[in-house]
Amino acid sequence: MTVPVVVFAFRRPDLLEQTLAALRADGVPLLIAFSDGPRDTGDVPGVTQVRRLLREVSWCPVEVHERPVNLGLGRSVVDGASRVLDRYEAAIFVEDDLVCQQGAYTYLTAALEHYADDPRVMSVTAWTHPRITPDGLDGRPYFDGKAECWVWGTWRRAWEGMDRPAVETMERCAARGVDIERYGSDMPKMAAEAGPRNLWAVGWWYHHMLSGGLCLRPPHSLCEHTGWDERGTTVTPGALRWRNPPLRPCPPVPERWPEPAEHPDCAPLWRAAVDGG
Repeated sequence: MTVPVVVFAFRRPDLLEQTLAALRADGVPLLIAFSDGPRDTGDVPGVTQVRRLLREVSWCPVEVHERPVNLGLGRSVVDGASRVLDRYEAAIFVEDDLVCQQGAYTYLTAALEHYADDPRVMSVTAWTHPRITPDGLDGRPYFDGKAECWVWGTWRRAWEGMDRPAVETMERCAARGVDIERYGSDMPKMAAEAGPRNLWAVGWWYHHMLSGGLCLRPPHSLCEHTGWDERGTTVTPGALRWRNPPLRPCPPVPERWPEPAEHPDCAPLWRAAVDGG
C-alpha cells in the first residue's frame, strides 16, 4: 500500500526546508501538506515562503492544502489527519520542525503494514528517547502504552474517536478505572488545558489508554526536533532535556516483529522522566 507522509507547516521555511530534504532523501512516494494560515500580518512573509517551498516539491507527487485562516497546531493536526485518513487506510504525520533519519519511512511503513489488522496496536512512531527507552532491547522495537506526536503513523481504524475533547476521553478513562496519571502527573492538567491552549497530543495519549492500545517505538530515535535554540524559546520550558543524542543509523526492518504487549518499564520510566525532572 502507498502510505502518504502528511506535513503540517506554518511560518518557518528554514526548518521546513530541512524536513523536506530529509523526506526526499528517504524516498517518500507521496506528500500531503497542510499549510496553516497567518495569525496576523507579521506571519504573512513566513507563511508565503512556506507555501512556495511546498508548491516547488517536484521529487514526488504533492498535494498542498493552504488554509485560509489560522487553525493553530492542535486543530490543524486533528482536522488534517481526519481528512487524510478518510481517504487512506494509513498515513505518517510529520511537523515542520522534525527531521527523520534515512530509512525511517521504510521502517514505519513496514510496521504499519505488519500490524494493520491488529487492534491492539494503535500507532507507530520514529521517536524515542534515552529517558524513556527500556534497557536490553538489543536493537528491537518495543511497545509503549503512551502514544507519540513526533513523527507518528496510524490507521483509519485507530483514529476513530479522536474528535472528542481530551478531557472527555480522560474522564472516560477514569470511569473505566484507568490510571489517568499512569505516564505522569502532568497528564490531567494538560487534558484540562487542551481546549484553551489548542493542544492535541494529550487527547491522543488518552485515546490509546481508553482502548488499551499500544504505540510501537524504535530501539533508538529515528528523528529529531530542529526547533531547539539556546534559550529553548521555540519549545515549551524545560523541553531541552528531551533533545536526543546524535541520531544513529536506522535499524533494519525486523524479520520478526514483537508481539503487542507494553514493556513493563514504560510507565515507570515515563513517571520518572516527567515527575522526577
